[in-house]
Amino acid sequence: MGNKPALDPASVSSNCFKHSRNNSINIIYYRMKTLVIHPDDRSTDFLRPIYQNIPGATVVTKDITAETLRKVIAANEQIIMLGHGSPSGLFNVSGIGQGLFAIGSYHADMLRNKKCIYIWCNADQFVREHNLPGLYTGMFISEVAEANYCRVLTEQKQVDDSNNLFAELLGKYLVNYTTDYEAVYWAIEEEYGKLAEVNAVAKYNHERWYVNEVIEG
Repeated sequence: MGNKPALDPASVSSNCFKHSRNNSINIIYYRMKTLVIHPDDRSTDFLRPIYQNIPGATVVTKDITAETLRKVIAANEQIIMLGHGSPSGLFNVSGIGQGLFAIGSYHADMLRNKKCIYIWCNADQFVREHNLPGLYTGMFISEVAEANYCRVLTEQKQVDDSNNLFAELLGKYLVNYTTDYEAVYWAIEEEYGKLAEVNAVAKYNHERWYVNEVIEG
């Protein structure tokens, strides 16, 4: 695929910002250096709002060597991984690293001490197998074909509504709460849960939305 562009692992700076939970209290949150790994794939473009408003994030979508990927993972504090995948990891569909998976078992030790978000189908099995902390999904319906496979009766509009709201909410609360993954989890649990009351796809996904802040063992 030709030469792959190099990324500067130190290209993102950290800072702090204020978030007001009410009219009288300002809470200072540390702005983490963030790496987004989102393999280039039109079928997952709806996930972009998750990270598009995170200041200074490094976004990897394609054509990066395995060595450079490990360097940029090491250089960042928060790693957001998005796309299609399996219990074994995030699929490599655009030349990220090498082999079938952009993120796989060989990255687990690097991720264990990071703040991580894993959004792909059956990411829960990857997270639990490798004892990783973070926000993550189980089987996550994002296409009508996946709904059919999971025996969820739906139509394209329901899928689109579910996709768009989930991505919008996660992006919103990652900016509002940054390091507080428990707060992000519960905010989405509540607001996405409202759609789940009337949308079969959102209901299925809502039941498979998780947070794990504690590493066992």
